[in-house]
Amino acid sequence: MLPDGAEDRLLANAKLLADVCRASGVDQWDLVGFQSYGHELDIEAGKITMAGGGGEGGFGVRVVDGGRFGFAHLVDVSGAERAVQQAVAIAKKSPSVNGFELPSNQAAVDVPGRFDRHLLDVHPEDMLEQADAILSEVASLDSRAVVTGGGVGLSATAACFMNSEGILASGMTTSHGVGVQVSIDVDGELTSSYQGASSRTKLETVPDCVGRAVHWAQITQQPIEVPSEPVDTPVLMTSEGFAPLFSMVVPPAMTGEKMVRHESFWSEKLGQPVMNETLSILDDGLLPGGMSSGSRDAEGVPRRRTTLVEHGRLATMLWSTRDAAQQVAEGRVDAAASTGSAVGGGHQSPPSTGCTELFLTSTQTAASWDGLLERMGHGFVVNSVMGAHTANPSSGDFSVTTSSILKVEDGEVVGALKQAGLSGNLAKAMNGDVHLGDHVRRQGSYSSGSMHLPDVLLTGGLRVNPA
Repeated sequence: MLPDGAEDRLLANAKLLADVCRASGVDQWDLVGFQSYGHELDIEAGKITMAGGGGEGGFGVRVVDGGRFGFAHLVDVSGAERAVQQAVAIAKKSPSVNGFELPSNQAAVDVPGRFDRHLLDVHPEDMLEQADAILSEVASLDSRAVVTGGGVGLSATAACFMNSEGILASGMTTSHGVGVQVSIDVDGELTSSYQGASSRTKLETVPDCVGRAVHWAQITQQPIEVPSEPVDTPVLMTSEGFAPLFSMVVPPAMTGEKMVRHESFWSEKLGQPVMNETLSILDDGLLPGGMSSGSRDAEGVPRRRTTLVEHGRLATMLWSTRDAAQQVAEGRVDAAASTGSAVGGGHQSPPSTGCTELFLTSTQTAASWDGLLERMGHGFVVNSVMGAHTANPSSGDFSVTTSSILKVEDGEVVGALKQAGLSGNLAKAMNGDVHLGDHVRRQGSYSSGSMHLPDVLLTGGLRVNPA
């Protein structure tokens, strides 16, 4: 899957681009390069519909001159001079940020578990066998169930970073992902559930997400009738249901730029209680095997572990080099420096501030699923939501819908609802009585990085409105 010498060729091309940057006469520059190769196949209507593979990549170059910066990207280094000239031209027209300088070289630690050589030996035929095994597993769990969407993907990526201040880093990563949309149609009553899994290392042939997808498609069949009236109620959100809202609201609220611009619901609350005192939030940029962790951030600054909320109190905020310099220069904060939190969206955009591997933890003993239901007593279970991208990170307010919701009475699930609205304020809900489940699952994020979240019981600040 990954051609021999891919990393060496990437570095050789990066050095050619660096020579052009040096010749441009700008004060400073940095560049990132990526070359990815992969295989993927899609599943629709219970069948493998498409299999393919290929590669893509390119370089992003940022120049800094007198506090002004410009950015350009290119696919082939034959266009290096044109791209650098474009970046320089943009920098000349950009406002100067007093004090903005690219970081110098600092020692960084290696982060293991981000490359699995076994994945390089996986061929398209192996992926077809995995897809067949997933289809067979779904059919064995429920003869009515059909995989109506999803697929399997593998990739290997060579990456490098280089800047004018002596930072040079390169390496390779791998990833393996599985996603399944399972549907059950009984007498015209259709229920569906999507579940997925991804890893830097090789997944099981049939990962746990397949069984969860079948399970949720099953238990949301035959919806019960409930009064169509809004009710303030406790809600037990599965990791999959909670992650979209959490990732849309919390990571943006943790960035220094949002906080000092008063665009975060935690602005001006540094050192103050912002969540239930049992809860903490950790951003672990050094997580072994993390999908977003690594030795250095997108500006070359060493990654680190940062406690953002400690026992309910807001401990710190996240910064990239440029955002820190800009907010100090504009007088919104007296002092700020990079926390190793620059993230990049590949080679086509300059770095910004974001999270890497975000963990929500509690000092309370984690509860089993049955224990969470018993503690809730009366309420609802939500397994997925639609419209989480509309949540407001400035206030924490959200209003979403769900068709994967269960009603709970006396600690027991009594049936599913056809559909319901779910609204509230996540900041308020997390400041109330909150209990976490005992099974943490990695989830993707709308904003940046990855979320590592258990099932979460929120006992206040939420309203369910059955359709």
